[in-house]
Amino acid sequence: MCGISGVIGTNIENKEGVIGDMVSAIIHRGPDQDGFFVDDTVGLGMRRLSIIDLSSGKQPIYSQDKKSLIFFNGEIYNYLELREELVSQGKVFDTHSDTEVILQMYETYGEKMLPRLRGMFAFCIYNVEQKTIFIARDFFGIKPLYYWNKDGKTVAFSSEIKSFLGIPGFTTVVNEDAVLNYFSFQYNPLDETFFKGVWKLQPGHYMIIDTISGKETIQKYWHYEINQNENLGEKETAEKIKQTIFDSVEHHMIADVPVGAFLSGGVDSSIIATTMQSVRGESKIKTFTVGFDTLTEGNESKETSDFLGTDHTEIKIGPQEYFDTLPKAVWYFDEPVGDPSAIGLYFVAREARKHVTVVLSGEGADELFGGYNIYLAPFAYRKVAWIPKVILGLFLKIPFGFWGKNYISRAYYDISDWYIGNASIFKKNELKDLYKNKDITLYSLKPLYKQVEKVSDSSKMQYIDIHTWLIGDILAKADKMTMANSLELRVPFLDIEVAKLANTLPDRFKWNKGATKYLLREAFKSVIPETTRNRKKLGFPTPVRDWFTANRVDVYEKILQNKFIMENMNTEYIQKLITDHTSKTRDNSRKIYLLLMFSLWYERFVK
Repeated sequence: MCGISGVIGTNIENKEGVIGDMVSAIIHRGPDQDGFFVDDTVGLGMRRLSIIDLSSGKQPIYSQDKKSLIFFNGEIYNYLELREELVSQGKVFDTHSDTEVILQMYETYGEKMLPRLRGMFAFCIYNVEQKTIFIARDFFGIKPLYYWNKDGKTVAFSSEIKSFLGIPGFTTVVNEDAVLNYFSFQYNPLDETFFKGVWKLQPGHYMIIDTISGKETIQKYWHYEINQNENLGEKETAEKIKQTIFDSVEHHMIADVPVGAFLSGGVDSSIIATTMQSVRGESKIKTFTVGFDTLTEGNESKETSDFLGTDHTEIKIGPQEYFDTLPKAVWYFDEPVGDPSAIGLYFVAREARKHVTVVLSGEGADELFGGYNIYLAPFAYRKVAWIPKVILGLFLKIPFGFWGKNYISRAYYDISDWYIGNASIFKKNELKDLYKNKDITLYSLKPLYKQVEKVSDSSKMQYIDIHTWLIGDILAKADKMTMANSLELRVPFLDIEVAKLANTLPDRFKWNKGATKYLLREAFKSVIPETTRNRKKLGFPTPVRDWFTANRVDVYEKILQNKFIMENMNTEYIQKLITDHTSKTRDNSRKIYLLLMFSLWYERFVK
């Protein structure tokens, strides 16, 4: 695990110094080693967090003929099998690392090798003779990769945007379209980042850069599809789910350093921890969780850890420590993510790093197996879908709220008109109130909906989340908050073999008897505690609603006195959001939180 960076162009002076600064900016991603390569057209570098082949895995790693080299961020969990295949073809290896396996796979199969990699990755392969760079990002976007395009040329790339800040000629220009969409989605769903000219290489894509001209070619090599098989048997499929996840966890535990797990007490993390404990045997795995000292709910994670017999650590944080950490979190995020739970992840990662170097976590299960409660909504509004739309429309014109009006609204409108993902903070009409005289045009999900027009509404929602929310929120916070603490996070549910099985599941295996993730829960019956297995999806509650009190004047001033906000937004409207919240007239905590995180981002990266 590490972070990679590169600067491109014959006109870049002092490439050694520039790439050195770029790599230093992401030292938290890899405190163990650095590595560099510089010639007349490129400066390439990395920071390494040593996980596999601690003694000989230093990068860059060269091909046998020295014509190519690789810098790699991630882990390939089937590298031993791939290595054996290559050895049987007569290939010779200088190391025992998964990095060299990727390079030799590329030399043997070209870009066609990408779907065969089982893991998370963002890597670059430089052909010294042809002066070309091949960059690829993993299937789901577990590992990030950004590139800076200036005047139609790719000038630099990196695992984090902050690497670009020190490059001569780079200036921070706010991408206002990204900001607008952030206030609606809770994250930036665009390909272009908050920084004008800085782009994200999308999951399941690769790019080839001509280092002489700076021109890039981007191609998709994989994307998640829904291929439901209605002929699957429940008992047989449940057993296959169990076996596939067990195999995935076993592969994800491969490491030459200590491995632990995050344990929230929910079904997903409990499945991971249970399977890890089974693989480990009598030796207790270390598990970690975080809570908030103002919440009084039961301790579900301890209940699960006691049942499993893990070596469990729980930390608690309070409001002051939480707010004090926000500016630091914004720095590590590069782009603001308005998810309050991300900061809890930062704290638990900090604690876990004192004990282990790698943790396994349950991200991706909700998206692949249908775990969010909102996916059950179509089952509810189907009850009124028989009513003619003209009648439903009349109900919606009633000026006051009433029980069931939300169901009627969802039955009346097409799902693509109202579902943008798990978070929808400022609605379009609210954005018109927030902004001063701005044309409100949001990122369109219509192309994604077009790809799944023949599946159920619940499956459509799932598909939207896999291609947006999972990448922009769930995996972004998982990578950035753990890497901020030099901790590698692995996500066995997002293994390619698990995905191949999950995409075949019919609706009845995902949502059944009022339960989400129905067959996943059934697959681990009698394996995890029944109270855990039957627990509804709770998310990760963060008490910002209670923490945004009237005495948080310092927080509200950061928002109301922010230069960008004062110039572009209606501060009277924002003040009303704050007043209504602190007087407990309305819960505006998520809106205030988004404004706060944006303000902190602007202060750190622009002002």
